[in-house]
Amino acid sequence: MPAPNWLAVDEASIILTVRVVPRAHKSEIAGVQGEALRVRLAAPPVEGAANRALVAFLADCLSVRPQQVRLEAGERSRQKRVRVVGLTAAQALERLLPRA
Repeated sequence: MPAPNWLAVDEASIILTVRVVPRAHKSEIAGVQGEALRVRLAAPPVEGAANRALVAFLADCLSVRPQQVRLEAGERSRQKRVRVVGLTAAQALERLLPRA
């Protein structure tokens, strides 16, 4: 099965394209929007709070350490690119979209 458009493989890491919705009722994966994984975050987009919350949330969802998750692009945008080290595309898909 080919990887979805929002997930790319790069050497020993994966790169996720994420569309963030800040100030949500709760933090959750909200499916796919276009070519991005849609993530709702309870944190506001103030002083990097949403970026820190995104890294922590993805680390928890993917069962990796927060140090393995790094925001690569989109620091001030809703569309972000996140690198996750030490995880395969299949593992990421299984953990992010368990019912897919």
